[in-house]
Amino acid sequence: MVRAKRANRSKFFRVKCPDCENEQIIFEKASTVVDCVVCGRVLAEPTGGKISLKAEKIAELT
Repeated sequence: MVRAKRANRSKFFRVKCPDCENEQIIFEKASTVVDCVVCGRVLAEPTGGKISLKAEKIAELT
């Protein structure tokens, strides 16, 4: 019963880079800085828990 509630607590985000408009999927609790794979701009920074987004969030994926 407890496992069913805890299984889906984290999400992935589809984000769009403001510079090159590349779409990328990132984890909402990333522990490292997430850079755009095309241009290298910082898309998200860790804050000790959830990330601080620096890009436009397009969708939430569970």
